[in-house]
Formats: sequence, structure tokens, C-alpha cells
Amino acid sequence: MDSYLVGLVGTGIGPSLSPALHEREADRLGLRYLYRRLDLDELRASLGEIVAAARLAGYDGLNVTHPGKQVVLKHLDSVDATAGAVGAVNTIVFRDGQAVGYNTDTTGFARAVETGLADVSLGRVVLLGAGGAGAACGHALRAMGARDITVFDREPARAAALAATLNATAGTALDDALSTADGMVHATPTGMEAHPGLPLPSDLLGPRLWVADVVYRPLDTALVRAARARGCRVLDGGRMAVFQAADAFRLFTGRTPDADRMLRHFESLEAPCPTP
Repeated sequence: MDSYLVGLVGTGIGPSLSPALHEREADRLGLRYLYRRLDLDELRASLGEIVAAARLAGYDGLNVTHPGKQVVLKHLDSVDATAGAVGAVNTIVFRDGQAVGYNTDTTGFARAVETGLADVSLGRVVLLGAGGAGAACGHALRAMGARDITVFDREPARAAALAATLNATAGTALDDALSTADGMVHATPTGMEAHPGLPLPSDLLGPRLWVADVVYRPLDTALVRAARARGCRVLDGGRMAVFQAADAFRLFTGRTPDADRMLRHFESLEAPCPTP
């Protein structure tokens, strides 16, 4: 039986469903597969130290999440074309002594939109967040044909840098941008269990907008709830989480997982427990 050792690196990753998603699918494919959480805060180690230790320990790969998707680039031997264009890595494969970076957030987000927000207009899109997840979503939007993208970030310089790579606009007035937008993508940590709250005033949302959130723990974020209440068509972060995991699994193992089966497993993990 083929065996694999992989892990997730980031902060606040205790609630992550990645271990369960990967290990269940591996079991269905007859693989021995161990997926570990490597929390930067708990281990009191730097990202570079963890990547180096994982390589020495014989890991087959790592997933990388907030806040390391961009920082990790300097600790790798090479990156594929997509990760290089995005400037962020969420998947590392250790092979032949090399650490190679990939970005499956791009394909994961694209498939999430295609299956969960079919036929929405991509004419004008507001992108909140210019970090690793935001960069991946921005490049995915461009690949899907988004015409006008306006990027916002708490750090204006970071928004301007991403906008330049996307041939997009760095926004200055969120209310004005949303007033003419078809949709909005939220790609910041706001809404995660460790970062609760809304990334914008809810009264800026309305039924003219579709809203996609990349946060999936919790799945029903404050933004998702507010957008639904305001009549928006909404995509929560679950599909992106599953589809990027499926693409990472393929990179780690060389085996093609059943993404629909993984999605059903994710939904079962998210389902509330019955009341006794």
C-alpha cells in the first residue's frame, strides 16, 4: 500500500477540515495517508524552519495557509507557472530533494464559482484582500473572463501591487465600487473563528451583487449571513476549500481524487449534529 505524509502549515488551523478531507479520500483510494497540522504559533517556529524540518522528516508535501502563502516563496527551490504568476503558494511538493510550490487556490476558486455561481456576470468585480488568497482569486477571475476588477486591501500598497499584476484598479472608495459592481469576492481572514466580524458595512450589500467568501471555518460567516439577508446570491467558502484540496491531493499522490465525493464528505462534516 502506498503511503504519504503531508501537513498543513499556518496559524489558527485547529478547526481545519483538510486532514479529514484528505485522509477520507485516501482511504477510499486504498492509500495510507497521514495529514498533520503544523501550527506556527503552537510550534513556536518560523515558516522556513517548518518547511526545512518537513523536508528532512520525509514529508511528501505541505499545504500552506494564512499567513504564509506569500512568505513561503523564499523557502522553495522552484514554483510552477501559476504560482509564479500569482506570487503565492498554498501547496508544496517535496520530490527528488526539491521543494516545489504550486497554487491550487486558483483552480479551486474557479471551479467553485463555475459550479456554485453558474452564469453570474463577471463584468465588474470587487476583490477584498490582496494577500495570497486574494491574488489567487484575482488571477482566477481574470482567467474566467472578468472584465473590470477593483482591488481593496487594508494596505493600499499591496492592493496597488496586485492590481498592477492583474491589469486592474486599486480601489479607494469601496461604496462607490460596489455601487456599480456585479459581484464581490472576499479574500481576507475576517470571518474566520480567530478573526470574527464583517469585512465591510452590511448596508453596502444589495440584491444586485453576488458575493463569494473564501472563508470556510465557519462556513456560515458573518458576511455570508449578511449577504443572504440583503438578497445577494452567495457562494460560501466550502466549494473552494474542497476543490483546492482535491487538486493538492493529486499533486501529493499522483492519483486523481473524486472531487464530488470529497464535496459530499465536506458537507457531512459541516452538517449539524442531530439533537438527542
